Amino acid sequence: MKKSSRSRFLLGRLALPILMTAFSLDLDAENVRLAKPETVGVSSERLKRIDELVARKLESGELVGAVSLVARKGKIVHFNAAGYADAEAGKPMKRDTIFRIFSMTKAITTTAAMMLYEEGRFQLFDPVEKYLPELAGVKVFVETDDGKGRLEEPRRPMTIADLMMHTSGLTYGIFGNSEVDKQVRAANLLDRNSTTREMVEKLGKLPLFGHPGEHWQYGVSTDVLGELVTRVTGKPLDEFFAERIFKPLEMTDTGFSLPEEKVDRFPVNYRWGLDGKREIAEPAATSTYLKKKPFLSGGGGLVGTTTDYLKFCQMILNGGEFEGRRLLSPKSVELMGTNHIREHILPETGVRLGPGNGFGLGFRVRVDVAETQQLGSPGTLSWGGVASTMYFIDPKEELIGLIMTQKLPTDLRIRDEFTVAVYQSLIETNE
Repeated sequence: MKKSSRSRFLLGRLALPILMTAFSLDLDAENVRLAKPETVGVSSERLKRIDELVARKLESGELVGAVSLVARKGKIVHFNAAGYADAEAGKPMKRDTIFRIFSMTKAITTTAAMMLYEEGRFQLFDPVEKYLPELAGVKVFVETDDGKGRLEEPRRPMTIADLMMHTSGLTYGIFGNSEVDKQVRAANLLDRNSTTREMVEKLGKLPLFGHPGEHWQYGVSTDVLGELVTRVTGKPLDEFFAERIFKPLEMTDTGFSLPEEKVDRFPVNYRWGLDGKREIAEPAATSTYLKKKPFLSGGGGLVGTTTDYLKFCQMILNGGEFEGRRLLSPKSVELMGTNHIREHILPETGVRLGPGNGFGLGFRVRVDVAETQQLGSPGTLSWGGVASTMYFIDPKEELIGLIMTQKLPTDLRIRDEFTVAVYQSLIETNE
């Protein structure tokens, strides 16, 4: 980050007021009626650039298919499906396609934990080991000049807030080749045939990559948070999500597995090699999501539709409420959307937040628009999934953008280009 922006970032614990927006959505995604964009300050002509962007990607072979959606002030102004869900079979992408949303699960898990926080089940500064005793006594691995390294006592306990912010000292083990990375990979923490309880037991025997609170590192923190939700409530994560989040938000197509009757709406997941050639990473017909697995990943286990996730985003934009059903208080959503991260703890490798961005509780938070060198607003919340899905929630402009595709590895470029295409379509801003 540039030195000139350092003071702006360090002072940027930003939280914009949450705007209460009316919102209504026909559950039949294929027959959603779009609002006239100009009624909410969006240009119909400029919105076409989203379709033009996707068409270029399809023509160049960078994408197979995609669904894109834009909503402003509670009205859907753009919603389109293009390309294929299965190119080999000639199966078209549709607006009700059910996607592997991977890490877009994290915001939902964090919301579940915040609901329990509001109920007084725990405090955010509570040590995680109070609820997951397997993590008591974990040490921090410190590199030494002789290459052997040593273990140290953490300078402070890992907290529940650390899990939400990715400052816990936990990692995925895939962003480097340190001793901790090697041990984490060998432990196979995200084994779908195990449970999150077993994952936590494994973590209790592994060192942390850094002292809690002193490093931002993307990793298994939200999976641990999901297990914490299970321990506190005594309910499996899928049951808690279904009862407390999916039912009130009418997210009827979201879950950890896919019912047989919905398999025809599930797409192929593709992978692009370094040579630009495409291959099938996971066919729809033999997907691991067709059978319920014991590992309920709060960090990346959900599948769902574009409209289902829109409802979740609108709830956040509304300050925790959706169509008269309140999941969170506005103050909780405000805290989640506040930047909690300081520049000195951001990583140099692995998943990075990008210049001008911080992180709140479950969301990346845009702090300095000029530093990002992108169109947008301070206080915008966003994240994505590894298969190139992405959402953003802009409280200032009462704006939500979603693009869903199934492309590995993550296509960061399409996310950025989609974001520009959305923002350039605004012809009235909330100044």
